[in-house]
Amino acid sequence: MPIELKIPSVGESITEAMVGEWLKAEGDAVAEDEPVVVIETDKVNVEVPAPTAGVLTKILKKAGDSAVVGDVVGYMEAGEVEETAEAETAAEEKKPAPEKKPETKKPETKTHEPRVMPAARRALAGAGLAPADVEATGPGGRLLKEDVRRHLEKQEAAPPAPSAAPAAGPRQVEAVRMTPLRKRVAERLVAAQQTAALLTTFNEIDMTAVLELRQRYKEPFQQTHGVKLGFMSFFVKAVIEALKAIPQVNAEMGDGEIVYHNYYDVGVAVGGGKGLVVPVVRNAERLSFAEVEKTIADLATRARDNKLKLEELQGGTFTISNGGIYGSLLSTPIVNPPQSGILGLHKIEERPIALGGQVVIRPMMYVALTYDHRIVDGREAVTFLVKVKERIEDPSRILLEV
Repeated sequence: MPIELKIPSVGESITEAMVGEWLKAEGDAVAEDEPVVVIETDKVNVEVPAPTAGVLTKILKKAGDSAVVGDVVGYMEAGEVEETAEAETAAEEKKPAPEKKPETKKPETKTHEPRVMPAARRALAGAGLAPADVEATGPGGRLLKEDVRRHLEKQEAAPPAPSAAPAAGPRQVEAVRMTPLRKRVAERLVAAQQTAALLTTFNEIDMTAVLELRQRYKEPFQQTHGVKLGFMSFFVKAVIEALKAIPQVNAEMGDGEIVYHNYYDVGVAVGGGKGLVVPVVRNAERLSFAEVEKTIADLATRARDNKLKLEELQGGTFTISNGGIYGSLLSTPIVNPPQSGILGLHKIEERPIALGGQVVIRPMMYVALTYDHRIVDGREAVTFLVKVKERIEDPSRILLEV
């Protein structure tokens, strides 16, 4: 009897989803609890496991198709999986080669087209290649995404062929459907600009003290705590002290009232596997520098692997976004509603500044605070940013809470 593969429920607020990558093809053997297909929602991506061992017999919804919770996306047939495709391939390789017999030369014929995996099919389309152009090395002669990548790397490494004139490249247009996450991000960013009175104020920070601290203690810190000492823990701690002094920036607009938070759940924007996500560091005021670094490292790793849980993306009273890791010198971040503030960090760049009547070179960073002017006044926003600046330029103030 066919076994249904359904869109699972991943949260009360999530009813729609999109079928992502099929990890198995029709006819593939599947072990119990082995991931079969990835389901993408506007908040998280979920791997749908096989309810039992067997074979994937039918794919009803392809990658990119829309679905709702409870929809059947494919069928399986239960059964003991004796040999996977990989095992079969290994067995074939172990068989003794048959004795070669002299034979007459036959005219060359084209080999059959390899079995193309879904990820490889997308990679081929993006590179403008046909399956026959790439050598397939996967189990059972499958063409994998890694095969396409390897083929492209070889092409890039090969010297260009001499030519009298450069050949005209292909002019193609590709329409790609928005993922639920990308669509949700777009909706929230537009809503933030339409409903809030957003304004941005700027300042610059001399990063000398933090850089010297990291250089002095990076090795003992990592040996003691098992994690690198980064910049983000300094900014999280500095932001918390500034939020304590300016509670409006840690508040949100309610129904005719301002809702203040007496806790500090700091969202840290990171680039996930499917786009920008903002996992939340809960009760950051209770965490040490090492605990902050460990939490952020764990969230960032799982964001890249699309392994974040729904509850880790919800809530948050303030957000920090670090565009500097991508080389951004200056930007105006957009508030993550219903929050009333977001701090944008940027690249550290050595610049001449006036210090003590002399021109000196210092590692400087521009910082930007975008805030909701309905709750936060300009004076409060500027004061908040100055307090962050003071604590980063003199980190001892973070420890002394002054």
